[in-house]
Amino acid sequence: MSKLWWQTKGEGKIDLVLLHGWGLNAEVWHCIVEELGSQFRLHLVDLPGYGRSQGFGALTLEEMAEVVLAQAPQQAIWLGWSLGGLVASRVALRHPERVRGLITVASSPCFTAHEEWPGIKPDVLAGFQRQLSEDFQRTVERFLALQTLGTETARQDARQLKAVVLEQPMPEVDVLNGGLEILKTVDLREEMDKLTVPLLRLYGYLDGLVPRKIAGLLDERYPQSGSAIFPKAAHAPFISHPAEFCEQIYQFAKLVDE
Repeated sequence: MSKLWWQTKGEGKIDLVLLHGWGLNAEVWHCIVEELGSQFRLHLVDLPGYGRSQGFGALTLEEMAEVVLAQAPQQAIWLGWSLGGLVASRVALRHPERVRGLITVASSPCFTAHEEWPGIKPDVLAGFQRQLSEDFQRTVERFLALQTLGTETARQDARQLKAVVLEQPMPEVDVLNGGLEILKTVDLREEMDKLTVPLLRLYGYLDGLVPRKIAGLLDERYPQSGSAIFPKAAHAPFISHPAEFCEQIYQFAKLVDE
């Protein structure tokens, strides 16, 4: 039977739902759980089909958002990293009454590059999909290495991400393929124009998957939102710069709470 793995911990009064990225699981937040847990009630989730949330097949973005929402607190700040940012955005767009604020980390409303839009080239994602069926573990490892490329602590950060994946059950190939399909095809740019909840967008200056140009384009497009770029971070700023990352979350929560 399909069951979502969900853990709640922390001392705070404000609920904070944390959604991880493609190929990973909730253990990726390990380095900031203690710090954030002093201020928030944290909800750590393995997305459907990932980590300990076994028994799910490949889901669409809508299906994934609804499965997660079903177990979520009535009102929370939602923080989504990478693919998790799309899931959290979908929840905020469909159910704004359940979302006090939305934080996207190294995420984009459209991950695929188009003529005027920076992103991942479609053939790169298609290549990952092809390679998954041939050498599943190596493909995931390559994707993880891409996420830390260029940072001062790249090797150590990549090791940390790899350990997170290997500690828990690996997702099925069709689940990973479904996640890549979401990254390849989903475009929430126009829908996000109508977002009604407070939004904070966090980026890594060295991110090879979500180019920093996206921050400026969305500053213009969503002037009511806030954004910050971590100068020496890549795709996982909460791992390379945990203190600065947590500070951004605290400041946003204060704004939302006023």
